[in-house]
Amino acid sequence: MLTDAHCHPFDLREQMPNAEEARRARNAACAASSWNLRQFEFHEGLAQNAKADNAPPLVLCYAVHPQLPASVLNLDEYYSTLEELAASGRLEAVGEAGFDLFDETYKTTEKIQDEIFAVHLEAAMKHHLPMVVHGRKAMHKIFPFSKELKKLPSVIFHSWPGTLVEGESLLHRGVNVFFSFGAAIVNNHHEAQRCCASLPLDRLLVETDAPYQPLRGKDFSSWEDLPAIIQKAAKLRNDAGSPGKSADELEEIIEKNFRRAFQFHD
Repeated sequence: MLTDAHCHPFDLREQMPNAEEARRARNAACAASSWNLRQFEFHEGLAQNAKADNAPPLVLCYAVHPQLPASVLNLDEYYSTLEELAASGRLEAVGEAGFDLFDETYKTTEKIQDEIFAVHLEAAMKHHLPMVVHGRKAMHKIFPFSKELKKLPSVIFHSWPGTLVEGESLLHRGVNVFFSFGAAIVNNHHEAQRCCASLPLDRLLVETDAPYQPLRGKDFSSWEDLPAIIQKAAKLRNDAGSPGKSADELEEIIEKNFRRAFQFHD
């Protein structure tokens, strides 16, 4: 089974109206990220239908995207919804949560990003949920929370934004961390390629971030990109002499990693 550790099915509908049919045809499980209740309920419906049809599952994730704190008009209401979803068992992972300091516009919201991340982390710890982390140009914001992250069942870094040393440091600190890679390794982002080639095999995941991280020459990303991402990851590991040198082997191991990361069982 193919797996997609981070995607946005709600947002993919416009570019790919048959996205759910394509996902099932690809036999691809995915972790669906929502940042409002409308999106979450859409993904929840897909997950319920998939379960009824014995189709590949969707893992339900929910958090305010670090780029979008201003989109939340009432933080108290949002926090109440997050708590309700987590307490009811409907929520399977908190995310994508974290920080984005890529440019000056995002930096102006750093204070509210700090507040929202603290709430997300508290909810994940309280309800023993995995956390999906977004940390673009912000790994220095993550490390001070290592002790708290260590308490979580798992931490999944979407589109791993760090260096090889930073990844190894999180592991040495005892964080049950998984590193997800997508278009960046195919589009020749050298640090992402180095990390994908060298980080432990049992910590690797792949993702599309559909529809937001297209492979070069494409207009949007989707589950159709997963084989190319896995093939590139296998080549990188083969060239580096690391375990996980064939695409078939890597796909199987990444599925096992996905199940561990998201506490998913048949």
